[in-house]
Amino acid sequence: MTTDTQDLLTIADHTFSSRFILGSGKYSYDLIDAAVTHAKAQIITMALRRTASAEENILNFIPKDVTILPNTSGSSNAEEAIRTARLARELSGSDFIKLEVVPDKKYLMPDNEETVKATEVLAKEGFIVMPYMLPDLNTARRLVDAGAATVMPLAAPIGTNKGLATKDLIQILIDEINVPIIIDAGIGRPSQAAEAMEMGADAIMANTSMATAKDIPLMAEAFRLAVEAGRKAYLAGPGRVIEHGAVASSPLAGVSQKA
Repeated sequence: MTTDTQDLLTIADHTFSSRFILGSGKYSYDLIDAAVTHAKAQIITMALRRTASAEENILNFIPKDVTILPNTSGSSNAEEAIRTARLARELSGSDFIKLEVVPDKKYLMPDNEETVKATEVLAKEGFIVMPYMLPDLNTARRLVDAGAATVMPLAAPIGTNKGLATKDLIQILIDEINVPIIIDAGIGRPSQAAEAMEMGADAIMANTSMATAKDIPLMAEAFRLAVEAGRKAYLAGPGRVIEHGAVASSPLAGVSQKA
């Protein structure tokens, strides 16, 4: 039996007991407090461009024992992402970087090829690179070869809350890639988070689904419970599926068939 203290999320040489990560799309003190207090988040992303332009420094809202995960949001190519990552490390003091290379401003789809280029450079500079990507097995393998600490496929277009639109492609990554698979973008309900964890995903990142909820603390708690339940179900090994017909849940041998 695996206990919660044994079942840790390991990224590079860092371990975390929580498998919920707060994204950086919509920020407020209430959201961060709910994520830490009720969702038990131990990693919170930070968008450098948003932090630099904000009247209040987001870093002041994040507790000292929470790992800051700066991202390269707003970068259109590898060169911009590398420059942003270097600035983020100077500002935050964190070697973690959530690598985002998104030239498409309408659908916000990441550029896998430029992401691989940036990963190779940043990994050599000692960054713990966590790249956001379109779920593609060949790209995922190239990212790992380039030094990525995790792979972060999108479940659906960012901010849509549509859930596991790329489920089949994500399952391939879970089955074939030997670094943590963290689902990023598109998870809109705790039930979707639970389903992703049941598949074998290592962690869930969410923001919009919590930030737009009517009761943010309650939704944060719901995500924590869903992620934990999905993880436990995966570790337990889901029961069989019968495609045709039915099988009695209780044995019928020796049971009288008389009405």
